[in-house]
Amino acid sequence: MNTILYEVHHNLYVNLTNKCPCACTFCLRQTRDHMENSGSLWLEHAPSIAEVLAEFDKFDMSKYEEVVFCGFGEPMEALDVLLETARFIKEKYQKPIRINTNGLGDFINKKETAPLLKGLVDTVSISLNTPDAEEYLKLVRPKFGAGSYQAMLDFAGKCTKYVPNVVMTTVATTLNEEEEARCAEICKNVGASYRIRPWED
Repeated sequence: MNTILYEVHHNLYVNLTNKCPCACTFCLRQTRDHMENSGSLWLEHAPSIAEVLAEFDKFDMSKYEEVVFCGFGEPMEALDVLLETARFIKEKYQKPIRINTNGLGDFINKKETAPLLKGLVDTVSISLNTPDAEEYLKLVRPKFGAGSYQAMLDFAGKCTKYVPNVVMTTVATTLNEEEEARCAEICKNVGASYRIRPWED
């Protein structure tokens, strides 16, 4: 069974793909196959746009504050389906839309992706993880190598031109105060908000 949509708190999450260019040392999918009461988020196959849209009929959309593209993979790996789904959500339900991303969508799709989000996505949340490029490579282990950290920062900067709310995140307890201060400065320079998100075990 493909779990495409699942609830977390007051939001509806969209699980489009299990593909990801990173192998983060802290990734939750290394230790679990679900979130909350989602059922397994490992997909039997990448869902088509028709399959994704059909799933929304099974949910009472009035219950949700936000629709979030975030599952057991990088949402920008399924860019075309993501954009069509976002357009559908905006037209039919007028819900705020967020993407949780590693920020490497330009590398994944071999083109600029931030302009494509204009008018469709309200918030982009990008995993900053660390203020240090070398530490980033050790933590995130991106397949694109050494240019990945700067590409993630560049993507965040581009998003500020097209998306109303750009947030960069680190995880509570993983950095010291000095490192968090450096992250806050990076976000300020990029034009993004800085959020320290809670650790989820």
